[in-house]
Amino acid sequence: MLAHVNTAAVRGVDAYAVRAEVNLSTGLPAFTVVGLAQGSVREGRERVAAALRNTGYGLPNRRITVNLAPADVRKEGTAFDLPIAVGILAAAGHVPPTALEETVLLGELGLDGRLRPVSGVLPVALWAKEAGMRALVVPEQNAEEASLVAGLTVVAAREVDSVVRYLREGSLDPDVHRERGSRSGEASREAEGFGSGRPDLADVRGQDTAKRALEIAAAGRHNLLMVGPPGAGKTMLARRLPGILPPLSLRERIEVARIHSVAGLLVDGQAARDRPFRAPHHSVSYAGLVGGGSPLRPGEVSLAHNGVLFLDELPEYRRNVLEVLRQPLEEGAVTLARASGAIRFPARFILIAAMNPCPCGRLGDGSDRCLCDAAAVNRYRGRVSGPLLDRIDLRVDVAAVPVGDLQGRPRATSVASSAVAQRVGAASARQAERFQGERGLYANAHMSSADLGRWCRPSSAVADLLRRAAERASLTARGYDRVRRVARTIADLEGSDRVLRQHAAEALQFRVLARLED
Repeated sequence: MLAHVNTAAVRGVDAYAVRAEVNLSTGLPAFTVVGLAQGSVREGRERVAAALRNTGYGLPNRRITVNLAPADVRKEGTAFDLPIAVGILAAAGHVPPTALEETVLLGELGLDGRLRPVSGVLPVALWAKEAGMRALVVPEQNAEEASLVAGLTVVAAREVDSVVRYLREGSLDPDVHRERGSRSGEASREAEGFGSGRPDLADVRGQDTAKRALEIAAAGRHNLLMVGPPGAGKTMLARRLPGILPPLSLRERIEVARIHSVAGLLVDGQAARDRPFRAPHHSVSYAGLVGGGSPLRPGEVSLAHNGVLFLDELPEYRRNVLEVLRQPLEEGAVTLARASGAIRFPARFILIAAMNPCPCGRLGDGSDRCLCDAAAVNRYRGRVSGPLLDRIDLRVDVAAVPVGDLQGRPRATSVASSAVAQRVGAASARQAERFQGERGLYANAHMSSADLGRWCRPSSAVADLLRRAAERASLTARGYDRVRRVARTIADLEGSDRVLRQHAAEALQFRVLARLED
């Protein structure tokens, strides 16, 4: 007696088909799982056997052979428990084979037969829809994320017995419920109460230049470096960036949820509505930043996809860890090569970095308190390589705020997050219209040199200004292009179709950082 059950596994952030083939044959009772099943999959035999006994079905007194095809790919995780259990019941005649033809099953089993949540359900749901499957059976804790995929029937189950009743009778009793389409959908910014509970830019006193840089970074998705003494407000500014970015579109929300699903970070199975903000400690490892482990899991750069990656005290990170940021900053993705093949994780984020001007942080603050000699300052700044700094579009000095400015100053509505978000949203809309159908581009920071030639062709006056500034500041070709991208964003913020001289001049001011150039 042979049964086939459709299931899936996740590699990177994508799912692929796995077929659980269950055969019951005569001979001494045995339970074997083949198909490159790793430790947690092999241990699933005990969970499946106990679950079937404790739910009244029992384990057939036969030789049970389970093959997880394709057999040449490693299988890891606990999500195969439910497909194997249902396959055994189907081979024993408890489940009609026709009910399994267009149904995908996924879930971990407890010894009492209850279903427990697993990671990576959203990629499986996306694959199931593309493969033309009719239904996806998952533990009820995973139903919310699976229901983000429209056009797929999601069956949320609590235990094996209820899954069997659904497959046999198609009935939806209290233990099984079915949902169609995207239940969560895309909520509007107003419906979510924008500004409520979020850090507001108006709470940051002073720092007008840094706030302007933050607005430009949000509008064009540019990377930003803030340099200033401790306590100047660098972290406060960085944490307010997600609040001025446009809300996640449904496509972006699914992209973020897919990564977080694989990482097991979805709260109650619900996709976050806010853009990610990741701030790893400077002791983070190579694998923690870009991904790794076994099985491969996304790192901080991927968890920040479509959001913000904040690196505070930038020189304190190990240099070899920082250098791996080059690829995601250029390509919007990170590729991890292993003996079994290469896996590509999305990693399109805004990098916000902060650092002190010297080891003690007091250099250039107008006092004589800095005790760092020139050699110590050079060693400190040398921890961040030139090629990495060259990939940061905006650089701004963040000076200490005088105590008098912290007392009794009213909030300025022009720099409140809601007002800035409106300007950023208008600039983002201009970019979305401009890049429609352009190889997935949606922000000025992602333009190539060819795109710059099309969308940012400067006038002779602007070209002359950029040329003279590039020669004086010794800009690299990459730095020159990044100035042009920032100038295009400033023009978008002002609603201008052309990049004017004042736009290029402001972009150049944010390229030269006095604290790092002196």
